[in-house]
Amino acid sequence: MMHSSPLFFQSVPKITLYDPLSEMLGAAQKGIVHYEYGDVVKLAGHSCPTVAGAYLMLLKGLTLLYGDKTPVRGEIRVTIKGNLGEGVVGVIANVASMITGATDTGGFHGLGGKFDRRNLLFFGPEMIEDMVLERLDSGKRVVLTYNPTIVPIDPQMASWLQMTLSNQADEQISELFRSAWQERVKTILIDFAEDPRLIQTRISDQREAE
Repeated sequence: MMHSSPLFFQSVPKITLYDPLSEMLGAAQKGIVHYEYGDVVKLAGHSCPTVAGAYLMLLKGLTLLYGDKTPVRGEIRVTIKGNLGEGVVGVIANVASMITGATDTGGFHGLGGKFDRRNLLFFGPEMIEDMVLERLDSGKRVVLTYNPTIVPIDPQMASWLQMTLSNQADEQISELFRSAWQERVKTILIDFAEDPRLIQTRISDQREAE
């Protein structure tokens, strides 16, 4: 973890998975891989409510999907609301791909017919929910919806953002904006993480019609 990152990053629970490919190739001891919120921030290049929501949906979804067992990376099908290239769909997809290993057509082809990571990431423009995670071995599914609008926003943040984007903000305003922005992310990840209104979940044992 970079020391320059906000300290609250370290308070967000890690996501632990078993990656059989990593185990076979010696990339991780016993194939156990840990992901932190700071890891997906480095991937996205920023920390925001979208990145935080994607991480929390995966954290909660994988826990519901596997219970007390360790989720298996590369054996999870992911479907994300929207079309790739629209809004924040790509940001969410990148986070989901990093953690689960799921890709559309650009991922690892596999070895000897195993460990193929392609055709596991899909997009559903007609979906109501934001993300669906499905175990390939059992077909069990977790459907997740993220609602960050319940988390308060500093009333000054919109004006600070506009001033920053238009190069009209001095260092004091820039720092106020940065602090307010990350404070909201912190509130999502720490204070509201267990609020049932933030991420709604539904479990299904059989694949539903898309």
